[in-house]
Amino acid sequence: MSGDDKGRRASPGRLLVTSLLSFLLLAGITALVVYLVYRPSKPRFTVSAAAIYDISNASSQANAVSTSMQFTLVIRNPNDRASVFYDHLSAYVSYRNQPITPPAALPPMFQEKDSTVAISPVLGGGFVPISGDVTAGLATDQAYGVVGLRLVLLGRLRYKSGPFRSNWYGMYVRCDMLTGFRKGVTGPVPLLGEPECKVDT
Repeated sequence: MSGDDKGRRASPGRLLVTSLLSFLLLAGITALVVYLVYRPSKPRFTVSAAAIYDISNASSQANAVSTSMQFTLVIRNPNDRASVFYDHLSAYVSYRNQPITPPAALPPMFQEKDSTVAISPVLGGGFVPISGDVTAGLATDQAYGVVGLRLVLLGRLRYKSGPFRSNWYGMYVRCDMLTGFRKGVTGPVPLLGEPECKVDT
């Protein structure tokens, strides 16, 4: 058998491998283009209003606090090609990195492309154990008239862009704010400065 015959017999195998590699390369390029075109941006969160109805540690436990608060959280979907599904949502408020409200479950939500929605959950109810430092800090800050709080929103989200749906991603939103709040005053409180919200997905 001549060498030319061997080369001709091997060429279909080489052709198959070359075709397969070309197909994989084209599929990879197509996937990259689709990702770059439809790649969604994270939602943006802003606290636009706050109300504090109660912060009390009148309990048999010296280091426990009962609170009732409401925040208006504005959620902006900046994507003009992707809508967003939110699920397993819960929110709580912390002070000096310790929760001062129990987690409150929130309903699932769907947000259209390039849209803004606002939610206003009421958080609090029941006593939450806290450290002595947090108890003292809350009392001092209320006497001074400025209380630093963090609103935390947990859950998961997924994007829908045309026929494509992403996997579910965990979402952790934290909004740090300074509120003008004095003991004995209840209802809407001023937000001092611009509350900053960070989003991790």
